[in-house]
Amino acid sequence: MRSETLDFDNGRGERLSARLDRPDGEARAFALFAHCFTCDKTTKAAVHISRALTDAGVAVVRFDFTGLGDSEGAFGERGFSADVEDLVAAAAHMTSRGLAPGLLIGHSLGGAAVLAAAGDIASAKAVVTIGAPAEPAHVLRLIGESGLKAIEAEGRATVDIGGRPFTIATRFVDDARLAALGERVGHLGRALLIMHAPLDPIVGVENATSIFLAARHPKSFVSLDRADHLLTKTTDSEYAARVIAAWASRYVGLAADAPAEAPDGAVVVAETRAGKFQVQVSAHGSRFFSDEPTDVGGLGSGPSPYELVAAGLGACTCMTVRLYADSKGWPLDRVRASVRHDKTQGQTPPDVFHRALAFDGDLDGAQRARLMEIAGKCPVHRTLEGGARVETSVLAETAAADPAAIDAAADEHFRAMDAACRSSS
Repeated sequence: MRSETLDFDNGRGERLSARLDRPDGEARAFALFAHCFTCDKTTKAAVHISRALTDAGVAVVRFDFTGLGDSEGAFGERGFSADVEDLVAAAAHMTSRGLAPGLLIGHSLGGAAVLAAAGDIASAKAVVTIGAPAEPAHVLRLIGESGLKAIEAEGRATVDIGGRPFTIATRFVDDARLAALGERVGHLGRALLIMHAPLDPIVGVENATSIFLAARHPKSFVSLDRADHLLTKTTDSEYAARVIAAWASRYVGLAADAPAEAPDGAVVVAETRAGKFQVQVSAHGSRFFSDEPTDVGGLGSGPSPYELVAAGLGACTCMTVRLYADSKGWPLDRVRASVRHDKTQGQTPPDVFHRALAFDGDLDGAQRARLMEIAGKCPVHRTLEGGARVETSVLAETAAADPAAIDAAADEHFRAMDAACRSSS
């Protein structure tokens, strides 16, 4: 990741500190990142997500809101509306530099801010929220009742937020209370991805539910499982970034269209153009990513090609053993296979698949030995040992699907989903 200064002035003439993170090659999309309440552009989540997105070919601008980090201005004077204005100013500056943001990403209160600002950023095609509150007034809980009373009584007061002192004015509190996101979310007009940890103690997951139900399609929700609110673990922030890159590829020019189903039942594989190696695999109606690990330049978003071959061997082994055990009436509860691929130069053949098997159930020694023999008779095993031919030809172009038909079918499906969500909430 290459990083450079990209400071700019907001609408009030205050200088805001920003960084532009670029991928090693040419950027294929541009993103604007809004940090969490009282945080700045150097938080772990901001840095790790930005770094992972650059690996996917996305250039990212992250900046400090007014009065935070290295930016000028008074943080506690204007409040949420100032954050929204700062985002619009950041997007305008990016656009003037030929970096118009197609993707907006907001963490915590930054997520509420990007929802509010998106309508004023013409280039934005997709919006992502991470642990965002459904309403800006949620942040007032961090100030506490005693702090709010002091602010109301004196016009401004110094309060403790996350172990740090901040001077907050009445205008800040009033601005948060008056800001409403419901209508803006309902008329967002952009694809929306909502990411939230179900056990988030700072911003409860019910906020994600409220945002999801208020939004129109296309909209998606991804659980961050046991991640903490600030995504302090690198694994959590990098996972979020990989998901964002894959999801956004459909909207901001990172990927080709998903591979169509082949009429002859063939497995279809197509580049997504997210990262260096990621491809989407389509087989029997199922779609998933194949990729390379991050340590060799991939996104780590799916099994590698050799892992797919190992999976084929493992799957065929389990199926073959199951069929044999059932035909014999043997008490095999479950069969498990662990398969690893190694390549050793100087050996013939250089490729070796190490397969370890486990048979759960009340089997005797003779039965287990026979199942080991049967494992060696599975079709994929025989193919790998016997070798196979690969015949290559030119793939015929497929006719493009009718966009109107796709939209009509999707709208009907999504209306049914919304009705189900609302009736169960």
